[in-house]
Amino acid sequence: MTQDPETEDPPSLQLNRRDVLGGIAAAGLILTASPLAAAQTKHTSYDGDIRMDTFTTKDGTRIFFKDWGPKTAQPIVFHHGWPLSADDWDAQMLYFLQQGFRVIAHDRRGHGRSTQTDTGNDMDTYVADLLELTDHLNLQNAIHIGHSTGGGEATRYAARAKPGRIAKAVLVGAVPPIMVKTDKNPGGLPMSVFDDFRAGFANRAQYYLDIPMGPFYGFNRPGTKMIEGTVRNWWRQAMMGGAKAQYDCVKAFSETDFTEDLKAINVPVLVMHGDDDQVVPIADAALLSIKLLKKGELKVYKGYPHGMLTTHADVLNPDLLAFIRR
Repeated sequence: MTQDPETEDPPSLQLNRRDVLGGIAAAGLILTASPLAAAQTKHTSYDGDIRMDTFTTKDGTRIFFKDWGPKTAQPIVFHHGWPLSADDWDAQMLYFLQQGFRVIAHDRRGHGRSTQTDTGNDMDTYVADLLELTDHLNLQNAIHIGHSTGGGEATRYAARAKPGRIAKAVLVGAVPPIMVKTDKNPGGLPMSVFDDFRAGFANRAQYYLDIPMGPFYGFNRPGTKMIEGTVRNWWRQAMMGGAKAQYDCVKAFSETDFTEDLKAINVPVLVMHGDDDQVVPIADAALLSIKLLKKGELKVYKGYPHGMLTTHADVLNPDLLAFIRR
């Protein structure tokens, strides 16, 4: 057959359709021809024990999650912060996978690859989604690790989970007991701080550069070198989510009171916090939470920022492992 140079690629540039789709599948993406096809997609496996999947809640919200490692191993469930995704746990998931654990992380509704919901963007619904997901996966004796907003989610989950579902919890730079200043929480941040968060949505793309370049990783501190790739990865994750859901989540992470949840937890809890956390100040967070926990342990990291799980993963990962194995 004679090739028309204006309508066909040369043979060296032609790709087999199966190869293309296989490459997309390996990257964890799913192509569907219709909503029906999407609804019928179930638990696709790649590379043996490496899986990425979606789960649909009772209200029809699609929750994206990663589930890596042997299904017989003890599970570790990671809860991400605002406005990020499960990808923020890459350094921990790879580390604990290599230690022989089953590691699971989901994109909270409205965030990452989950449904960009315009309703249900509150802490009770976040935890209801998680209760459904952990029931779906039938997780037993799991370790739950939450950062920032995810620390609030992990706290409420630990207080409400069925017996046997959770063995331990870890709160890292977490928002409990409550962030906003109230009559009962005079040391909290004034509402104007969170109004500024919401005002940032006037130019969300720029705002999501300002946060990681500044207080989140402590790159605004004198002598601290900014890591461009870290900033870009934060921005990438944040921009994947829905603006409405992320806007609503500001209220969820700042105004939800976790006091009674902390008191109700009956499993060991490690509280980890950097004393230079500019996003969730330690004095009104970890130092109060530890007083409310029945089986709490506090570990403070001098000079560490809010995003210390990324900037200091080499220190925090072994500390997490020691607590889990203890």
